[in-house]
Amino acid sequence: MNETIRELLARVGGLPVAVTELEDAADLYAAGLSSFASVQLMLAIEEAFDIEFPDSLLNRKSFASISAIEQTVAQILKAREAA
Repeated sequence: MNETIRELLARVGGLPVAVTELEDAADLYAAGLSSFASVQLMLAIEEAFDIEFPDSLLNRKSFASISAIEQTVAQILKAREAA
């Protein structure tokens, strides 16, 4: 999952730094992730993992770092499996 998220971030994130240089816990907004790019990233993640972000998880915290994105996607996948 981490590798896929990193690939998507590199493709649509528009960051001025290489994604490979970012730690999993690095603040993506401090690294240059814009609001527009975070929406593009969300859409790419939804497509890649065949999920839909619920409104409750559409916030800055969910996309704050690669780790946060991983946790959010895992939470959505777990909820889908439980349904």
